[in-house]
Formats: sequence, structure tokens, C-alpha cells
Amino acid sequence: MKFGGTSVSRRHRWDTIGRLAAERAREEGVRVLVVVSALSGVTNELQAITAAAPGESLDARFDALVERHRAFCAELELDADTVLGARLAALRALSTDPRANTRDLPWQAEVLAQGELLSSTLGAAYLQSTGVPFGWCDAREWLDGVSLPNASPWAQRLSVNCRCAPDAGLQARFAAQPASLLVTQGFIARHADGGTAILGRGGSDTSAAYFGALLNAKRVEIWTDVPGMFSANPRDVPDARLLTRLDYAEAQEIATTGAKVLHPRSIAPCRDANVPMAILDTERPDLPGTRIDASAATVPGVKAISRRNGIVLVSMESIGMWQQVGFLADVFERFKRNGLSVDLIGSSETNVTVSLDPSENLVTTNVLEALSADLAEACRVKVIAPCAAITLVGRGMRSLLHKLSDVWAAFGQERVHLISQSSNDLNLTFVIDEADADGMLPQVHAELIRGGAMPVQEASVFGPSWREIAHGKPAKRTPWWVDKRDTLLAKAQGTPRYIYDLATVRARARDLSGIDAIDRRYYAIKANAHPAILRTLVEEGFGLECVSQGELDHVFKQVPSLSPERVLFTPSFAPRHEYEAAFARGVTVTIDNVEALQRWPDVFRNRTVWLRLDLGHGEGHHAKVKTGGVAAKFGLSLQRFDEFVALARTLDVRISALHAHLGSGIDDPQHWRGVYAELAGLADSVGTVETIDIGGGLPIAYTPDAEDFDLAAWRAGLDEIRAAYPRFALAIEPGRFLVAECGVLLLHATQVVEKDGVRRVGCDAGMNALARPAMYEAYHGIHNLTRLADADTMNCDVVGPICESGDVLGHARPLPRATVEGDVILVADAGAYGMAMASTYNLRALPAEDTIE
Repeated sequence: MKFGGTSVSRRHRWDTIGRLAAERAREEGVRVLVVVSALSGVTNELQAITAAAPGESLDARFDALVERHRAFCAELELDADTVLGARLAALRALSTDPRANTRDLPWQAEVLAQGELLSSTLGAAYLQSTGVPFGWCDAREWLDGVSLPNASPWAQRLSVNCRCAPDAGLQARFAAQPASLLVTQGFIARHADGGTAILGRGGSDTSAAYFGALLNAKRVEIWTDVPGMFSANPRDVPDARLLTRLDYAEAQEIATTGAKVLHPRSIAPCRDANVPMAILDTERPDLPGTRIDASAATVPGVKAISRRNGIVLVSMESIGMWQQVGFLADVFERFKRNGLSVDLIGSSETNVTVSLDPSENLVTTNVLEALSADLAEACRVKVIAPCAAITLVGRGMRSLLHKLSDVWAAFGQERVHLISQSSNDLNLTFVIDEADADGMLPQVHAELIRGGAMPVQEASVFGPSWREIAHGKPAKRTPWWVDKRDTLLAKAQGTPRYIYDLATVRARARDLSGIDAIDRRYYAIKANAHPAILRTLVEEGFGLECVSQGELDHVFKQVPSLSPERVLFTPSFAPRHEYEAAFARGVTVTIDNVEALQRWPDVFRNRTVWLRLDLGHGEGHHAKVKTGGVAAKFGLSLQRFDEFVALARTLDVRISALHAHLGSGIDDPQHWRGVYAELAGLADSVGTVETIDIGGGLPIAYTPDAEDFDLAAWRAGLDEIRAAYPRFALAIEPGRFLVAECGVLLLHATQVVEKDGVRRVGCDAGMNALARPAMYEAYHGIHNLTRLADADTMNCDVVGPICESGDVLGHARPLPRATVEGDVILVADAGAYGMAMASTYNLRALPAEDTIE
């Protein structure tokens, strides 16, 4: 059991250490070795001492360390002279040691070792005083440092490795220790000359792993101040998920590429000896933590994203390197000569670029100058620093590339110096300028989940988010269909069938109606054009937004009393006659290109229109719903804005509103504030703009772990921007937010089939009734309504009867093990873009539709 600096710096933490160790010994019948770090901050201070200039007085620094430990003794109600007298004397002696004048490496190692020697001595004495029978042992009598080939003198003394093959002699010696509970030190080992060697920063983790391997431990537990490894650094990404189970290879990659909770060197000893590892939280020992072993299930997908700062890139260019035998050997010999280990490598016909990780190298200005001078003999050299390496870690990275389009796009906006895909198919790394990396981790983490590359639904790997652990899981609304189960079962006689709950439609409408900053509210009827839904939303004060003449005809047929002023027509590449019909009806028409004015001037002359702009970027839950940027067909490019305005004036076309809709399912509440600000900044140059339309795209919480959209933050952003630009009215045109949750799709199970370990539940409709999963890889909750309370579940793929491989409504969904033909299957949150996109493919009938109050 290893405990870090924060875990040994408070009295109550030592109480926890004693309790946990005694519980392990009692409940599992084992001997327990506790490996501890120095008190928090002490190693940093000792390093500052070793780095002080020769001749500088060290007395004050040593005195401060002595006082720090004496004060902690007092907190523990121990006599400092009795417990630490000899240790503190040894610490003071190092300040007057003749080697202190030269700061030689053996002296530095002795100084750095004092923190762990002090903390372990103090901890053992305190635990004994509380009645817990702990013994103490010196790690240097167990761990032997070894020098790796080509290691620098610094590494041979201050960053050593240790022998760690299981050792029967040491195991017997450990078993013969008088106490069954022992405290020892991390970070330190015995040098070949008999002196002290240091394992390097993070060495206490590695010490515990070495002990675990040598002693063939039942388990190595790393106790720290976080609950385990996460899918990202929780300090940067509050929505990062706890990784509850990993195999050694994935854990190694996550640790190596930036996760600070476990030192990378600590995994190999346990892996080679097949000793399981666990990362646990000292303050919250009840949490599951992260378990690392060889039996973890193989789950493809990105498990974590990490960032390493301080990366140094060395770019080597030479026209003569192409097909030159031995060029790389010559180049890398120079890295070896300077004691540097290369991390990432990228190459072309005339360039090789490599990265140096400062956690594994002494990358000082002097070292880089020497390296550059050596390399200059063979090629042109450019050093790029500081850089950040952002790495995606997970199994099967090559098979995930098609799910990473949004991630590629995110990096495409930054300056990428190097992209490296590991040969073991476990990571993909982007190296960018360190300044450009700020804020990227939350964005990329969200894109990984949204695109399905990070399979957070896999309960065998992913646990709760950091936000849930720190603040508790926010309460979610109980879906309306749970309370109306009997009604739905009665209506499920003829399936497939969509059922819409109009009370839910009203509730979502009133969520938006209560926001005073919004002046005009339109419902985008393409989401769901059911007549009862249209009438309900019109009654709630919403206008209707249409994108075709067919939708216009439908609206005025179903709601004949609706004033044309409350209808917005926003087509995309519509034919001329649809614009003519819209103007004839008197509705508000939106245009989004110059060519329509140029080719059909008589259609638009003397008209008032809204202008839809492309702000140069798109956002949303999938590439196919991003409606901004060069790849999107929607909106007038800002580069042609002035051209459009000039032509509109020539034709006496009045632009009364500017509009932008950049995508769907956008979960950043500040997005719309930014859209309003951009459009308002353009509106003054037009002179006739009265309204700013910020589009729709508000998300809903489709997945079980997703939180409801933060309407309060959205409202605050709109209030703030309206205060800055009060002269423009604000319009919105949501679709999905208003109707997605109101609808469920009822199906009947047709067959339950097992094939090669995959259990599939077939239904009487699939992508023909609900296209979103096949088209967007969208997630919908899927439930067996017949057996809703049945807790004995197993993961199933839910599929339809359509002759397409993509006819899958959901992968690995927990459904009752007892699911059989005839059970009613409910697909949740299907009110938006469900029936609206349904088809008769394979000549299967369209679903039926019903509404309930």
C-alpha cells in the first residue's frame, strides 16, 4: 500500500493508513507493507537545496525542514527528540558535509532521501502509539538500483531502476519480519556502491510496484488524493469519467502520456510479475477506484485523453537524407551521446522530427545547445518549444479513425507540429504549441463522447464523472412514459407506433417562453409536423418555421387561423417557385445566397427578407448536423456579405433580420450568445436590421449520463448580450428541444438471436421508422416496456428488419435476460426527427402516430 505526500501530512490521514492496513491484514489474512512518500512539499524543498549554487548557505533551508517535522511531531503528540532526534541530526549533518560544497550526485541523493526517511520513521512511531503494531524497515536494504545502458551519470544516481523479478529469498525474509504490518520508504534504493540512489519523481509509486513484484504480492494499492485514473484530468475536464478497470497496456499508455495519478514506471514490474494494481482515494476509500490487471475485459474505444506540457520538438532537415543508408543511425547516435531518450517520431523524405519528454530527460538549455551542435554536423536543426502533446489512449485506435472527424477538426484549428500513431494501436498523439493547448481538453473530450469514440456506456470500464463524485449526481426528470406505462402498453397493439405526450411539449415550450430576452419564438416543424404538436405550440405562443412549400401548405392546412407573420420560411436550395409561393402567402422569407438575387431579381425586388449567414464554423453532435463552415451548404459566406448587401440595395430588397444556425445538439450554453454578438456586429453595416435570429440546436439529454441543458446559463448569456445590443429583437427557432422528449417509438420484439457471443433483439421496425441511429450514430434509450422492472439484464444489440447492416437502433443495451418475442420495446426521446424521417424502405409501412395528454 503506497501513500503519497498529501496522505501522510495530516494526523487523520495516518489514522486512515493504520485503519486500512489493519483491515487488509485482518480481513484478507495477509502481511501488509506500507510505502510512504515525504511530507507534502518536502521533496520540492530538498530539490531546491540540491540545486542551490555552490557556496550558498543552506542553514536556513535545513532549519525550516527541521521545524516542519518537529511541528508535525507536536501535532501527532510525539516527542520529536525521541522519535526523530537521530534523523534530524543526520539531516543537519548533510549541510556541513564536505560534499555540500560541490553538490556532487551522491550527496544530492542522500539529501533527497531524507524526506521519506523522516516521514516513515515518524509514521511508524505514531501508529505504534495508537496501538497499531507497525514495524519499520529501510527500503535500501530491499531495493537494489541498476544502471541502464547509456544512462547519464545523473540518471545512474538520481533516476535509477531496480531489480524486481520475484525473489524467493526476499519473500522469506519478509515473512520472517516480527511485525505483520511494516512501513518503508518510497523513492529511495541502494546504489551499487552501497550509497543511496533515487528513483526519480513519482518514484514512490515505482517503489511500491518493485516491492509488489519482488514479494509476489497479492495486490499493489496506490493510495492518493483522487479516486483513480480518469478519462481526462478532472481539474481540466470536470466531466471526465472514472476508469474503473483497465489492463496493464492501457494503464501504461495513460500513465506515460500524462496522467499524474500513477507513475509510468510503476506498471511494468507488476505486469511482468502478474501482480494486480489498484488506485484508491485515501479520503474516499469506499469508491471503486481503478483496478489494473491482466484479466480486464478488452473494450475497444478511447479510454482517456491526456496532455503533457514542456515537450521539446527537434526538427532535423536534410535534402541528402532521402534513401541515404545510415542517416537515422547517425542522427540517433547523437541523441544517445547526449543522454537523451526520444519519444515520438515523424518523418518525411527530407525531414525527421522527434519529441523529447522532460519527465524522462534532463532537457536543459545546455543539453539542447550541445545536441543542436552535434546534429548540425549532419542536418539543419530547429528546436520548437514549449509544446504540448495531447494524446488519445485506447484499444483499436485505427478502427476508430472514422469516429474522430470532429476531433481532427478541433486540432485542424490549431497549429499541429506532429501527429504520431503508436505502432501498438493504443494511442494517437498531436503535438501543438503549448499556448494553443489551453482549453482543448474539455472540447476534445466532449467530441470523443459525442462521436461515440469514447464508449462511456461501458460500465465495465467507465464509472461516474468527477463532477458526480465531487458534487453528487444531479437529479434527472423521470421520463413521462414511466408513469404512463399502462396507457402505452394498451396503445401498442399495432406497432411500429409513435406516441407523443402533449403535456411534455407544453412544458418544454414554457421553459423557453419564460425567458424574457427572447422576442420571437418559432418552432422548426421539420423536427415533427404532427398536427396536434403544431397546434399545441401555436397555442403556447410559438410561430412556425418551414423549409419547403410542402411544410407551408401543411401548416396553413392544420392551423388555418395562423397569421402569415408568424411563419418563417427558411429553405435550402429551393426552386424559384417555392420562393414565389412563400411571398404570395405573406410569410417571412429567408435567403442565404447572392445567386438567387442575381438570377431571380424579379422574385425579390422590393421585398423584405431575412438573410442567413455562415459565420465560418459549425458545431453540433455529429458532422452531418453541422450547418456552418466551408463544408456546409447553408448560409452566405461572410466574404460575400458586402456583395449581397450592395445588390440588395440595388433591387430595393430590405434586409430586416440576420440569421445564423450553425448546428444541432450544441451543449455549450454560451454558443448562442456568441452567434448574437457576431450578427449584431454585422447588423449596423446594413442599416435596416431589426431582428437577430440565433437559430436553434438546443440539445436534450439523450444518454443516461448526460445532464439536462443548462437553461439558466443560456438565459444569463442571452440577457447579457441583449443588454449590450438592446436595439435588436431576438428570435430563436428550436425544434428538437421542444419535441424530442415528448415522443416514444413503440415496437414489438420479433426474435431474440445469439450469434458468436452477441445477443440481438429484433424488432418489427428499425431504421425505416427511426433513421437517426443509422444516419448520425445517435443514441436513444431503449427499454423493454413489458418487463420494465426486471433487473436481471444483459447487453443486447437492438436491430430492425431492414436489409441493411446499418439497421441497428442500439448497441450493447441492457435489456432483461427474459426478453422474448412479443415484448413491447420502447425507444425513448424519439419525438424529433423520428416520424419526420421515416420511410417505406423495403416496402415496409410507415409507423402509426398517436397523441396523449
